[in-house]
Amino acid sequence: MKLLKIFSLTILFNFFFLSFSYSEIVKEIRIDGNERISDEIISMFSDIEIGQDIKSSDINKIIKNLYETNFFINVSASLNNSIISIIVDEAPLIENIIITGIKAKKNIELIKNNFKLKSRSSFNNVQLIQEVKTIESTLKTLGYYFAKVNPYVETLDNKMVNIEYKIELGDKAKIGKITFLGDKIFKDRKLKNIIISEEYKFWKFISGKKYLQEQLIAIDKRLLTNFYLNKGFYNVKINSSFAKLIQNDEFEIIFNVDPGKKITFNEMNIILPDNFTKDNYKNLEDLFIKLKGKRYSINSVEKIVNQIDKITIQDEFKTSKAFINEVVIDDKLNIDFIINELDKFFVEKINIFGNNVTRENVIRNQLELNEGDPFSEILTNKSKNNIKSLNFFKNVKTQIFDGEGFNSKIINIEVEEKATGEIQAGAGAGTEGGTVFFGIKENNYLGKGLSVDANALISAETFKGELSITNPNYKNSDKSTFVNLKAIEIDQLVSYGYKTNKTGFELGTNFEYLEDFRLGLSTSTFLEKIETDSTASTRQNAQKGNYLDTFLRFNFDLDKRNQKFRTSEGYRSNYNINIPIVSDTNTLTNVYNYKIYSELYENNLSSFSLLLKSATSITGDDVKLSERLTIPSNKLRGFERGKIGPRDGADYIGGNYLTAINFQTTIPGLFDNSQNLDGVLFFDAANVWGVDYDFSIDDGSEIRSSIGIGVDWLTVVGPLNFSLTEVISKSDSDITESFKFNLGTTF
Repeated sequence: MKLLKIFSLTILFNFFFLSFSYSEIVKEIRIDGNERISDEIISMFSDIEIGQDIKSSDINKIIKNLYETNFFINVSASLNNSIISIIVDEAPLIENIIITGIKAKKNIELIKNNFKLKSRSSFNNVQLIQEVKTIESTLKTLGYYFAKVNPYVETLDNKMVNIEYKIELGDKAKIGKITFLGDKIFKDRKLKNIIISEEYKFWKFISGKKYLQEQLIAIDKRLLTNFYLNKGFYNVKINSSFAKLIQNDEFEIIFNVDPGKKITFNEMNIILPDNFTKDNYKNLEDLFIKLKGKRYSINSVEKIVNQIDKITIQDEFKTSKAFINEVVIDDKLNIDFIINELDKFFVEKINIFGNNVTRENVIRNQLELNEGDPFSEILTNKSKNNIKSLNFFKNVKTQIFDGEGFNSKIINIEVEEKATGEIQAGAGAGTEGGTVFFGIKENNYLGKGLSVDANALISAETFKGELSITNPNYKNSDKSTFVNLKAIEIDQLVSYGYKTNKTGFELGTNFEYLEDFRLGLSTSTFLEKIETDSTASTRQNAQKGNYLDTFLRFNFDLDKRNQKFRTSEGYRSNYNINIPIVSDTNTLTNVYNYKIYSELYENNLSSFSLLLKSATSITGDDVKLSERLTIPSNKLRGFERGKIGPRDGADYIGGNYLTAINFQTTIPGLFDNSQNLDGVLFFDAANVWGVDYDFSIDDGSEIRSSIGIGVDWLTVVGPLNFSLTEVISKSDSDITESFKFNLGTTF
């Protein structure tokens, strides 16, 4: 026992002796080897001061601190007689950084923006290795999965170096195949139409969507998720989206889909603070009743949240935050929309960073609040979404800080710009002939937020060229203004006995007048030349010549669709009127379009549409040949385009009035075993009549109707659709066709 006590005391004595014997007060710091970096800076980074109590174990910490600055390639330190000795070997400075092997300046800038090593910074081999990995990662986001990056370091005098990154880009990685796995519910054809990425084909020499890009895959994943959410699959998961090399430079993109069960809306409530007026939110309670029992849709939830935000700001004049509490019970979703009132703050300042091309006023035009306004988290988030919707930026981030003033906030908005230009090209062929399309578009011209679009379409009978410039927010008015320059030549000598050439311009504005209701106003002026051939009638020949027309157009558009892309429910009602201002014939044109969408049963999409159109002279003159109406081929299948209605001799001349109704429904089960085929059943009925320039001509006012089946087939060369039609009723002079097809593709 005595020996144990002696042993324990010895251990304790040695512990305290060692602890205190190696603790010294720093009296002096000696630094050697430094040329550029001052003693004071080295002392600061070492985190040691004269008079500090230091142990020998702290020496490693000094060395670690100095290495972390990346200023030195070698560091040693020692403690002796209260003197700290530090010996450093300074890292060389970087004079220039050069990138070779890449021609596109925008790609070079993108790489440089991610650099850690920069000119006039210290060189570090470890960071150089990391820099190479960063460059390779950046090139992958651009589609260059096989790029090689070789760094070369040139040693200069005075401890300076040059760095050159020699890059071999190689071929861009192509998307050879897109595959959807899991219980995906929907066919591959439909899912491929939703995503942006597309499979590589040799003729797609313009499209950039055929290349493997991580950014596009992330967008595709989000688009697929939203699609399933709007189809009622509340718990959908796109578990993984990855690329697998299948041959040479081609990858297979695989999306694994787990849709979960379909969920329907059940009980929905809005929970308000005591000092809020419940009557202001009564319309929402009516909407809750309408939605009960219907399938879940994220668009419906977002619409409710937006309506809550709008009421709170406009009717309550309060600062609040809305929360959503969702509970699923037996495949039914209960939602509580909870509003909490927040303390009142004011916006002291809004800072915008990262916009090197886009002008600041373009971004500020999207803000829902300004300096001096009451701060609102709702409006801040809405402003962020507005900026995102411009589609000028890869990322938009917002940060909120306390301001210097009392109850004030500072909002920082940081954007990351992206390329905003597009090149489009396409071609189509079918029973009605072939078409070629080419277009160039810049969505943010000169950084002013202007959209500039130039395009041309050529077919056997038609040439259309257009240059349009659109300002989506003219002078901060929330009104879109546009000017279009157009050149149109239509050769209808075979079908209608005339040829027309029109050149002119249109300018106007459109804006949201009420919720989901847009109002458009424009004026157009065109110089038109009409030619007729030797087969034309006397009346037709009387209309050849030159015309100058100016029209005023009003457009009324009520859009209640659940989504503009691949609508599944809702309706759209559109009416426009073209009023003559200066015209030889003073033709007044009215057009009304209505279309409603609905799902009659599971995995079905049905639609019904109505088209009414008239073209008559308000002064009793004869309507020009080019202003006469013809039935669009997609409104009356089973008949040759332009080969129905009134005839003047052998020429089909169209009419003054037109009406058409269409019903179409998809047919589940028809091609269940094929991922790229879909079938539809349709019924069309239409009529075109009226010959104002010669009442002796039979106006062919019989109703034409047809029923048929159509097939949409996603082939290796592009989407192909064809129809087999049985005519129910027609006029004796009409020319029918039972089979029609169209094949189109993009380049």
